[in-house]
Amino acid sequence: MQENGSNTRKVTTLSDVAKLAGVSIATASKALNGRAQVKAETRERVVSAAEQLNFSPNVLAQHLLSGRSGTVGLVTHDLDGRFSIPTLMGAEDAAGTGNMSVFLCDARGDSLREQFHVQALLGRRVDGLIVVGARPDPRPSLGRKLPIPVVYAYAPSTDPRDMSIVSDNVGGGRLVAEHLLACGRTRIAVVMGDPGYGAAHDRVTGAVQAFDAAGIGMLGGQALYGSWSEEWGRTAAGIVLAQHPDVDAVLCGSDQIARGVLDTLRESGRRVPDDIAVSGYDNWELLALNARPQLTSVDMELETLGRRAAARLFEAIDGTPISGTETLSARLVPRGSTGPLPSTGQHTAARS
Repeated sequence: MQENGSNTRKVTTLSDVAKLAGVSIATASKALNGRAQVKAETRERVVSAAEQLNFSPNVLAQHLLSGRSGTVGLVTHDLDGRFSIPTLMGAEDAAGTGNMSVFLCDARGDSLREQFHVQALLGRRVDGLIVVGARPDPRPSLGRKLPIPVVYAYAPSTDPRDMSIVSDNVGGGRLVAEHLLACGRTRIAVVMGDPGYGAAHDRVTGAVQAFDAAGIGMLGGQALYGSWSEEWGRTAAGIVLAQHPDVDAVLCGSDQIARGVLDTLRESGRRVPDDIAVSGYDNWELLALNARPQLTSVDMELETLGRRAAARLFEAIDGTPISGTETLSARLVPRGSTGPLPSTGQHTAARS
């Protein structure tokens, strides 16, 4: 039992931190909340003072004073998918560094469910929303009447006044085509997925740009479209081999398609990459690293995309919103399925 309060520990306040650091309470608050208006040396002094005093800010009080809840909503349409999860991870990472909590909702591709979640999040007084699409094609805007800022990730808003962060599918297609060309491949077939996806056509556009710059044409004159599946990859590879037995590379629109292509090539006795190089897209490591050989692929940098979306949202929350579509560059991840075309010998097809 404590006597006369002699053992009662004094609660350290922001005022104590400000006094020790030699700054105003307002400056101390800005420094501890990571605001850009504070000089680096001042921030270091305030943080050092807080550490010396074991200061733990009252988060609830901070939010009440700022008029904010310290939370953001993440509405996704592909919670169990491989595209939205890395995007969400990046956004949550960025939210964590800004002392923000995240409410996650899965709209499952349903616009009515999306509206329900948006209203529920507004009821929780979130400070902003990040909306993650299930596919990289443009989607309808939530409108201009929402009382909080919204950033669209992966799938851009159709309204240019909104802020959208997307991956560069044209650049990604060009990047992997340039890689295959640098490997000495000149008879390159292109196998894409669902023709209803704008991203599929964008990747073909990028590949064609690289082919045109190199002065060669796409093998067969056009891409083959089907589905985003290994089954389609197997079927497409059979078509390519039947029509163009001297093919030396297959550029695929997804890692799933590429895995199917590898199956057919292996069954036909073609060596990868010696006879035919194969590239994927998405860098889905579960598939790419377990392929035989491991699959060269294009990484859309979705975690970076999520972090950028969160950063843009925090800027909007702080009163400096930006509109338009911001496109992030993709990254090539070379692995064993591509490599230089052997300088001697002929293709397996030519030998058989």
